Amino acid sequence: MHLYDLTIHEARKLLDAGEISAAELTQAVIDRILAVDNAVKAYLTLTPEEALEQARAADAARREGRSSPLLGIPVAIKDIICTAGIPTTCGSRILENFIPPYDATAVARLKAAGAVILGKTNTDEFAMGSSTENSAFFPTHNPWDLTRVPGGSSGGSAAAVAAGECLGALGTDTGGSVRQPAAFCGIVGLKPTYGRVSRYGLVAFASSLDQIGVMTKDVTDAAIMLGVIAGHDPLDSTSLDVPVPDYTAALTGDIRGMRVGVPKEYFIPGMQPEVEDAVRTALEVLADLGAEILEISLPHTDYALPVYYLIAPAEASANLARYDGVRYGLRVVGDSLEDTYKQTRGHGFGPEVKRRIMLGTYALSAGYYDAYYLKAQKVRTLIKGDFDRAFEQVDVIVAPTTPTTAFRIGEKVDDPIQMYLSDVFTLSMNLAGICGLSLPCGFDSQGLPIGMQVMGPALGEMAVLRVAYAYEQATDWHTRRPPIRSAGR
Repeated sequence: MHLYDLTIHEARKLLDAGEISAAELTQAVIDRILAVDNAVKAYLTLTPEEALEQARAADAARREGRSSPLLGIPVAIKDIICTAGIPTTCGSRILENFIPPYDATAVARLKAAGAVILGKTNTDEFAMGSSTENSAFFPTHNPWDLTRVPGGSSGGSAAAVAAGECLGALGTDTGGSVRQPAAFCGIVGLKPTYGRVSRYGLVAFASSLDQIGVMTKDVTDAAIMLGVIAGHDPLDSTSLDVPVPDYTAALTGDIRGMRVGVPKEYFIPGMQPEVEDAVRTALEVLADLGAEILEISLPHTDYALPVYYLIAPAEASANLARYDGVRYGLRVVGDSLEDTYKQTRGHGFGPEVKRRIMLGTYALSAGYYDAYYLKAQKVRTLIKGDFDRAFEQVDVIVAPTTPTTAFRIGEKVDDPIQMYLSDVFTLSMNLAGICGLSLPCGFDSQGLPIGMQVMGPALGEMAVLRVAYAYEQATDWHTRRPPIRSAGR
């Protein structure tokens, strides 16, 4: 096995045993990036010199007897999370030359744990998209089929993990942006409970929905990374002040007696039959492992999409008002202050960001606030209530992550509604503030990965990880790697 194909926990064993060094591991991953990223285009910014310096520091720390869960492990950061001294563009021209003076709390915790930062991964502009085609710079390609999207908005992180261009990555999930690309790229993507991971230093899209998550090759790695970045942060007023458990303790493989809910609303007409078949087969595996499978109902599921596309754009229109050409970022000078605003935002924002700002501004405008935004917030409460009642009956909920496998680049760019429907199974979790994880459960006839979603209640990550790990260990989907070998193939 190549070093870049290792999982975090496999690499850690080799590092602890002295069989490899962090510098060797990091160099192998950098070489992999140089070999394949011209084809995949997962990264916006690479920092190889800094990464090797951090790797050598990790080797020195290990020789001194220090230990940490991620010591010497090369990881990537989605380019919407602030990194001191490294450009943070949010995939937008308006922040093309922005270099933050500080690290996001999640990044600072990775560094404190000894992780090696390889660079920043591509994203839909301001995390607004389901395919990473909305990046202002270039689209990212799916390592399983370079003609297809990796999903979005954390498509760069997902593609990097799948292609062996890092051992783990941070993404963000506002409506499915960790889980959906994880499903498309055949990896594990975990969206924690809202407030479980600090949002300080995460450039805001929709503040009541955004959550930093982890993207890894298997469930064990997800548990390790979550344990490092989770926890209370006084710099984030929405951060939950509750203890962080040892998430790896959930990885027992024993799910006998656990109750697994299957929502009938998540198996809908029009979804790809191979996706439904793969998830139904996975449910049989869980039953064979001793879980009790129960059909449940989440009756307000149909409202999640319209509710999300009122609340998220409304919050985006407020959050993105700060990009005015005055304080930081792009500045296009106009004939007056107002014209400078218009010119800067007109040149700096892409079409999807403009679309969502206009949607959100309209929903918040006089005469429409009560009819749209306020009503959406009320329905959001109903959606949360559906999950609250469901989790009184079951420990976790299992459903498809996406209705289809990865679609072709360019296939949906001119049809925003079809693009939005890519997230139809993931949006509800963000509206309810609960946790969930996507993991591979099969492949379609085109050789494209299929993802299964395991959802848990607020702070229910232990149950989610327990079920996901048991399924993963009973199957071999997570061991498969995409066939991409070099930039020319």
